[in-house]
Amino acid sequence: MSDRLRPRDLAILAAESPTTPMHNATVEIFDPGDSGFDHDRLVELIADRIAFVPRYRQRLQVVPARLANPAWVDDENFDLGYHVRRSALPRPGTMDQLRELVARIASRPLDRTRPLWECYFVEGLADGRVALLTKSHAILVDGRETVDIGQVLLDTSPDRSTLGHDDDWRPRRRPGPLGVALNALTDTMESPRTLWSTTRANAEAVGRQATASGSRVAEVANALAGRGPVHSTPVHRRLSQQRRFVTVRTQLSDYRAIREVHGGTVNDVILATITGGLRGWLMARAESMSGLKAIKAIVPMSVIDDELEPTSLGSQVTGHQVYLPVSEPSPVVRLHQVSYDFKAHRDNGRNVSARRLSGIAGFAPTTFHALGARLAATELRHGFHVSITNVPGPQFPLYADGARMLESYPVHPLMPDHPLAFGVTSYDGGVFYGITADRDAVPDADTLGQCVLEALEELKDSASDSRPRAPRGRKK
Repeated sequence: MSDRLRPRDLAILAAESPTTPMHNATVEIFDPGDSGFDHDRLVELIADRIAFVPRYRQRLQVVPARLANPAWVDDENFDLGYHVRRSALPRPGTMDQLRELVARIASRPLDRTRPLWECYFVEGLADGRVALLTKSHAILVDGRETVDIGQVLLDTSPDRSTLGHDDDWRPRRRPGPLGVALNALTDTMESPRTLWSTTRANAEAVGRQATASGSRVAEVANALAGRGPVHSTPVHRRLSQQRRFVTVRTQLSDYRAIREVHGGTVNDVILATITGGLRGWLMARAESMSGLKAIKAIVPMSVIDDELEPTSLGSQVTGHQVYLPVSEPSPVVRLHQVSYDFKAHRDNGRNVSARRLSGIAGFAPTTFHALGARLAATELRHGFHVSITNVPGPQFPLYADGARMLESYPVHPLMPDHPLAFGVTSYDGGVFYGITADRDAVPDADTLGQCVLEALEELKDSASDSRPRAPRGRKK
């Protein structure tokens, strides 16, 4: 039986459009030192490790007349050089220049006729550093059959590990159109589940086309009547085809110090920081709060639950909806409200500890961020304003062919009419925010990044003020 897409994958594909490309990305910054890490060495490293993610050499094959769902097939013309690309920043190689390059690459959809991923080796950063940008489609990384390629490229020592995986890959010859149709019919006849999945997928496709047509008719009617589209909040806007990307680098020790004084978890402090950042950003805009008391966020959480879709990571991912109290002026009250909202989730005993997640083999945050984006796509029907994924990584340095990784920023896809998404990764003593924003809907994305830093400072000040002071000595 062919390896066909499941209904969830089809839903993600259906959500994709020129304004909402459904791929995840990660940008990592390295210090090559004396390792000699360059584009050619990266190609060698990926060639050595790609056998661990075989789907990265497969592409989608569409079935004529929708007799069955599309299937994954080996790409007979697989070209590693097409997928692993070389780029460079002009002098002086600032973070602003890197962020602009990342935003442009993240704006471009992947070619569906090829394996759905790309990797960029970016030279020219200040201080001799280089960056690695990996970009994979949301249906490619499901955590079950395939993890993100970023998870298998890094080692715990400067010496490249010998993983002992013999790669004698040869692409399986794919059938022609008639063979594809016959295979689809065979799969459908042998599996009632395949038949049901295909029937439902075809019905949903028709429904989506009708909905899209109705939306276009409504847009034309509104335009003729002089009415604009109805979007009630700054976090609900029609998207353009271009993105902005903002990075924020902070220290894990600050979050732990705040947690020590006010309680809760590091995750609570991070979410309270994002809440304060959103509040400051909203207040800096002309529309200000405009009656928006809370922002509804979808926050993927790792749990142990046999009823959820299994993964190869030892846990499943479920969505937790939390209301971020952006109208609350006190940073401490915001923290307590967020912490209380997550208390029920922690008390049910299913959640997976940060220590366990950070101990998963390889750099698992790249895969968990991808799973979080998949979850956000399926949660659209429940309604939310912003998606936030926070994944703990290892608190020790990792290396790519001898080059030490210094920073790691997730680049999340934007959902339809959702102009903001947050990804947070903790690694080697740092907490790294990646904020993806629509270029037109959020022209002040840099202000939002600055507001996140200011919100963290507020919490740090509150923790400092709350610490008991040692008694002063008497004057003699």
